[in-house]
Amino acid sequence: MAYILNIETATKNCSVSLAKDGQTVLCKEIADQGYSHAEKLHVFIEDILKESQIDFRKLKAIAVSKGPGSYTGLRIGVSTAKGLCYALGIPLIAVDTLAVLAQKVTQNDGLIVPMLDARRMEVYSAVFNANHQKIMEVQAEVLTNDSYAEMTETIYFVGDCQEKCQTVLTKENFVFLPEIVFPSANEMSPISFEKFTRNAFEDVAYFEPFYLKDFMLTKKN
Repeated sequence: MAYILNIETATKNCSVSLAKDGQTVLCKEIADQGYSHAEKLHVFIEDILKESQIDFRKLKAIAVSKGPGSYTGLRIGVSTAKGLCYALGIPLIAVDTLAVLAQKVTQNDGLIVPMLDARRMEVYSAVFNANHQKIMEVQAEVLTNDSYAEMTETIYFVGDCQEKCQTVLTKENFVFLPEIVFPSANEMSPISFEKFTRNAFEDVAYFEPFYLKDFMLTKKN
């Protein structure tokens, strides 16, 4: 019996789940425009364990969404995960954020392209098949009218930048799923458990989030 705590903070969605053998027991999350991760994350963790009547000492691992995504959100999630691993003496599991987002799509055909906003017409993206296997690696790309033009399969686009994507991605085989916006710790459960069974752990001391791009400081309007 393996209890794993999953933490997803790579986007505006602050999300925590407790999973037992790859199945989500309880999930708490909030998508806040103001990025309330620092205030909500530890509260969610304590609430989930209390409501599930699971002690910290029963956890076998901590899983964290590794990115790409928000620099600040990733730092908060990873710092929390590493701190728990140190304190509890349990392993750290890192999960691809875009794989988590793709996991929310349940289709029997076509391709899945999860995208996260990276300002202007740039996005973080990857391509998965209908079985959620990655067939194109994560990249930062600038979208144009020619993006994905060579693909003839039905392509399902999900993520927090669909509105701007639809202005240039207009082919008939492009399908947008506006109800799927943010990755969630709920979908981390099977991924983190599979990694746990393979002992695919990170070095807690040296692990860093996968930012993909250098952090850029912007001024508030």
